[in-house]
Parts: sequence; C-alpha cells; structure tokens
Amino acid sequence: MTAAAEKAPPDGTREEVGRARRRKEDARLVTGRTQWTDNIQLPGTLHVAFLRSPLAHARIQQVNTAPARGLPGVVAVYSGADFAAEQGSLPCAWPVSDDLVVPDHPPMAVNEVRYVGEAVACVVATDRYKAADALAAIEVDYEPLPAVLDMNEALADGADQVHEAGNKAFTWTFAGGDIDAAFRDAPVVIDRTYVQQRLIPSAMEPRAVVATTDGDTCTLYSATQIPHILRVMLALTTGIPEHRLRVIAPDVGGGFGSKLQVTAEEVLLLLMTRRLGRPVKWTESRSEGNLTVHHGRDQIQHVKLAADRDGRVRGLSVDLLADMGAYLMLVTPGVPLLGAFMYNGIYKMDAYDFRCTGVFTTKMPTDAYRGAGRPEATYAIERVMDELAAELGVDPIELRRRNWIAHEEFPYTTIAGLTYDSGHYEAATDRATALFGYADLRAEQARRRQSRDPVQLGIGVSTYTEMCGLAPSRVLGSLRYGAGGWEHAEVRMLPTGKVEVVTGSSAHGQGHETAWSQIVADSLGVPFEDVSVLHGDTAVAPKGMDTYGSRSLTIGGMAVLRACEKVKDKARHIAAHLLEASAEDVEYTGGSVRVRGTGAGRTIQEIALAVFTAHDLPDGVEPRLDAQATFDPENFSFPHGTHLCAVEVDTETGMSRIRSYVAVDDVGKVVNPLIVEGQVHGGLAQGIGQALFEEAVYDADGNLLTTTLADYLVPSAADLPGFITDRTETPAVSNPLGVKGVGEAGTIASTPAVVNAIVDALRPYGVNDVRMPCSPERVWRALNGGAS
Repeated sequence: MTAAAEKAPPDGTREEVGRARRRKEDARLVTGRTQWTDNIQLPGTLHVAFLRSPLAHARIQQVNTAPARGLPGVVAVYSGADFAAEQGSLPCAWPVSDDLVVPDHPPMAVNEVRYVGEAVACVVATDRYKAADALAAIEVDYEPLPAVLDMNEALADGADQVHEAGNKAFTWTFAGGDIDAAFRDAPVVIDRTYVQQRLIPSAMEPRAVVATTDGDTCTLYSATQIPHILRVMLALTTGIPEHRLRVIAPDVGGGFGSKLQVTAEEVLLLLMTRRLGRPVKWTESRSEGNLTVHHGRDQIQHVKLAADRDGRVRGLSVDLLADMGAYLMLVTPGVPLLGAFMYNGIYKMDAYDFRCTGVFTTKMPTDAYRGAGRPEATYAIERVMDELAAELGVDPIELRRRNWIAHEEFPYTTIAGLTYDSGHYEAATDRATALFGYADLRAEQARRRQSRDPVQLGIGVSTYTEMCGLAPSRVLGSLRYGAGGWEHAEVRMLPTGKVEVVTGSSAHGQGHETAWSQIVADSLGVPFEDVSVLHGDTAVAPKGMDTYGSRSLTIGGMAVLRACEKVKDKARHIAAHLLEASAEDVEYTGGSVRVRGTGAGRTIQEIALAVFTAHDLPDGVEPRLDAQATFDPENFSFPHGTHLCAVEVDTETGMSRIRSYVAVDDVGKVVNPLIVEGQVHGGLAQGIGQALFEEAVYDADGNLLTTTLADYLVPSAADLPGFITDRTETPAVSNPLGVKGVGEAGTIASTPAVVNAIVDALRPYGVNDVRMPCSPERVWRALNGGAS
C-alpha cells in the first residue's frame, strides 16, 4: 500500500517534475530485450574461465598448465606468472590515513593466495563450457598456511599473519567535544556490542566482461556502475593510454555497490585480448559471484552512550573493528569511515568519539554495499537509543523527541561536524505513528504481555538521517578520497527541436532516462517524449563520476538542469536577434522566447532549426544551441524519515513475522513518485534481508559455505510484508531543485526498525539483543539463554 502515490499529480498536469511517469527504459529492461554485457557477441569471441583457489591461505609452489593446453577447444592457458610483469596491482583509491597498509593485490595470484576464490589460472577456449571443463586439468601445488578469520584474534600478539606487514590495515579516529566530561559521573551509561554480519551483494545481473582490441585501441564492455572511473583506473593499472581505452557499460542489471569496483577480471581480460588479438568474454556463475564479488558490512561495533536521567544524551563513544578481507579494493578502507559522521544520527549531544581499526583477514575483501557505512552507523545509534529508552522506562519515540534536532534549528551543525541543511523529524514521525496506529499497537502489546501470550508483539522504531550525494569534491579531498564528487552533463538541441541529454551518471536500474527527461521537459518546455538520454559509454559521455552513494539526482540531475539553463541563455540571445529585440526585453517561458509585453516570440524548436540553418545568427555566434555543465555541490544532502515495524515473535519456536511496516521518508522535492516508491521498496527488502535472512558464513578453514542462493537467503516477495509508505517534503538547500537522495534510505532505516521490534517483543524475557540475522534459531537461543 502506498499512501504517497495518492498525492502524485494527475496525468493531465503540465509540470513533469512530481509526476508519476512510467519509466521509459522499462519497455526494454523488464522484457530483457536489451544489450546486457553477456548478450554481446563479437566475431571470433573466445571465452574465459578462471581456476580459483580452494584454500583460504597458501603459498603457490607450482602451477602446471600444460595438461590443459591440448584439450579440445582450448586456445590458451595462463597462470599468474604469465601476467606478473604487466598486471600491476588492483587499485585502492581511498588512502584514509598515514598508517594505512596497502598490500600488493595482483589480479591473478603469483606467489600466495589469501582467500578462497582468488584466481590462480585461467583457460581461454572457443566456448565457455570447454573453458570450464579444461580447468580440471590444471595442476596447482599449494603449501597451506593458517587461515585468519576472527578480527579480535587477528589483532592479538602472535597471531598468524595475512600479510608480512601484519593484520592491522589502519587506525582512524575522530573526536568532537569533551568525551571524558560527557561520561564523567553520567547517571546512565549504556554499553553494547553489535555485530554487523558479512553480506553478499546479489545483483540480478551477474558480473560480465567483454574485451576487444583494434590495433592500439581497446574496448571493454562491463556490467559496471563506474565506466568513467574504471577507464581511469584501468589505464593507470595496465599502462594502456587512457585515450586508447573505451569503456562501455551497457544496460546493467543492478549493482548495490557490488559493481563499484575495478575487478581482477576486467584487468585480465584486457591483457588477454591484447595478447591474443581476439575478443574475450567472461560471465560469472552465481556461486562464483558469491565467492568473488566484494562483500559488505562485517563490522564489530562497541558502542557506549552517556545520558542524564531525563534521557538527554550527553555523549557517544564508538570503537569499531572493520573487516577489510584479504586486500584493500577500490574504496574498502573508506566505507566504515562514511559511517563515522552519522553515528550521532539526528540527535544533539555534547561529545562524540569514534575510533575505527581496519583488519585484514583471509576472506573476500569488503567494499561498498548499499548504504556503505551509513546503515551500520544508523543501526548502532537506533539500537542503543532503544536500549536507553528501556533503561529509563520511557517510550522510544518520546526519548527520541527529547534529543532530536527540532525543525526550527536547521541548518544545524552536528557534533560530527556535518551541517544538516533541512529536515522536519517531527512531521515525519507524526505521520508515521498515525499510519501505523502506534497507540493501538502499544495497547495490544500490553494485553499480550499481561496474558502471557506465547506470541508476543514487538514494536520497532528507527528515526534516521543519512548523508548522501557523495560530494563535494573539496570535502572528499579532505578525507583523502582519490576522486572528485562533481558530475557532468551535456544538453543538445537537435535541428528538429528534439533533445539529447548526455550524462556522466551511469544508471543500473535507477530510472535516469525517465527522471532526466522530466527535468529537461520542465526546464526547456519541451514534451517529455522528445527527450532522449545517452549514458554509459566513455566515447559518448566522455566525462563523469558515475553512480553510487545516492548521488545521481542530487549531482548528475543538477548538472543536467544547469546545462538546460545554459541552453536557454543561448536561445534568448539568438531569439532576441531574430525578433529584433534587446536581449533584456525577452524572456524564456513555456518552451518559447517572447518579447515582454507583446505576442512576438519563437519556440525552442524554431530556434533550434534557425541555428541549424545558420542563415541569420548574431555576429560571432556559433551555429550550436548545445551546452555542457558540471555541478559540484557545496554540501551533501540529508534525507531522513521514520520507520515503524510491528513483529510477532513466537516464543516457543523463535519464529518472527513482520505484521506491519510503515515508512515515512523525506527525500526533499520528488521528481517521480513511482521511482521513489521503487527505491524505497527495494531498500526495505535489503534492510529487512540483513535483519532476518542474509549472512555470508565461513567455516573454520576459511571456506565460504553460502556459495549459492540455496545457502545464502535473499528474501523474495513471499518473505516480505506489505509496506505502507508515505512522504513528507522538506526541500534541500544544497541544489536548485531541492532534491535529496533516496536510493539507500530504505536499507539504512529498516534494519534497526526490525531488530528493535524483535528485541522489544523479547524484553520481558530479559533479552536485550539478538545477533543478525535474527533467525528462528537465534531468537530461540536468546530466549533460552544461549542454550544449545
């Protein structure tokens, strides 16, 4: 059920922004009639299969590829030694601290493997099945080394080492206010440790790569979120000149951060196509993906909160262990630090102290996964706020009201140093509690507790905010991030008056083509249907910073809007000449340039044709109406909201069932309500998945046990409740449309809402935490004091 959808403007509304348009791209995406990377069939294509380490940690004594070379269909067989001189090291673009250890990370292992699934050899054959079959003939002699799996044990004296430099990757600290004073003589101190389990991104489309060469130019097709960043990093890694490298991201079936990466397979296929002079292709299997797609989360959070007896929060201390896995990938060390600025959430406090230690283990590296640090931070603060409410005997929402930033206090600079530009937490919470029936559910909960009903009712609260729109560039530079946060766009007026938009934001399911068309239609006054959007190809859209961190609309969309403004400026100048009027006397309105106070004017289509013919242009004016723009905001955007969850927990079996879920989000100005609803629903599914279902599990030897979707439980529609969603609207002030990010909001808010509900149901039994995922077994064990 979607309460917000009722507010969408009717189809007859002239304005496109705010209109619930069906997505243009769905005609091809939903039917599958499009160009996915795996669909690409180039003449003479060869297929690649990788032999991957079965051991979590071992020295490679010998790789014998000879037995595979003569098998049917095999064209080439390579080991890491064959690429050692040219493969370089996979990049880490976020050197977060002076003490950061960045181990060499060869795309194909040469001397040592450090996680199960690391590539040690590959076969190139005439089809993918012959390539896969030939892997069995390759002989590898390993000298096993101890696996390192537990972060606390990895940091202990005498621990087995993942790298010669040790198991500590870095230490990063932040302090605001006097934390000692905040805790000194504090009447209430809540001390908790929470575990963020390791998660596996499960995009609908597996990773796939096709590489080809034409003389000294290489083209790489990849199911990637970051074609522009990938091009730069591949050039730096392989030595291929950037201007001789083209990266194309065709339609991409989801990413959630898992395709925000420079992968071993992308590097190696480029090297192979240069050696063989033929196209090469690789598409992962789902089990291969679970092993080798970078993982998410995997943190241990030690959280301490000091408060007065009236519930006012005095200070917050966070000591975080973050599992890096075996290597640092593109933004691995920066992910937990994105959360560093959000542990305070929407709350005012006197002091805040944060410490993060990155730890190497012999597991698949972690990196960005939907929310990237912000879900972990929100989980910790929202869980510990519920613990404080329970300690004081105060309603969880009332406790939050006593501590959050009031709407009249914006803009507000938090204890973590961020300036929240706008928000109205009271309005979102009031709307959520009304839709949820909060008071009635609390009354039902009291009745069930009094009657000792074996099925108890729990109510979970999550009042969140997040920083998104990963920018501005100066702030990212201060955090040592290896790139900027700007975005680029070009708007082209065609001779017939149609519009082409070229955007550096590369969509993988977000609906850019529709939303950008709505923005352009309103700005230029042209029909929505007359706008097309080009993206994802560095030869077509040569400039961009790509798509991640809920930055597409707030950064990329604003670049499009700015380019439209430049087009209109040009149109005014040319139309003034055509109308024999002063430029100061004409105005652009409703798709036309008109002389004020008269009926004289020219439509943008007429101006576009006049520019094309160039018969009568002002002196010195080029015959083009196109414009480019780059947008780099001054601040992040800060969506917020209130999520409420009611869960029924069977105390005899441990089974938890979500009975109702309400999400009221504030994402600023809404461009397309349907897209917003889709993003919220998808985010809720992923956040609930972490709370109840998903976990990457390793055994004592470092083998991943959850290698298939039969073992790693991704929730389906049948596993999820119906959602009631709605919105409040507090425009951002950091961009001209007042928009905020939405792509990660549902994931960030939902996990603590669900776990808070489960713990709330179990509090009468002395339970104050259940480790995620809150499976029936774990709930049952919590109820029974950890009984086996």
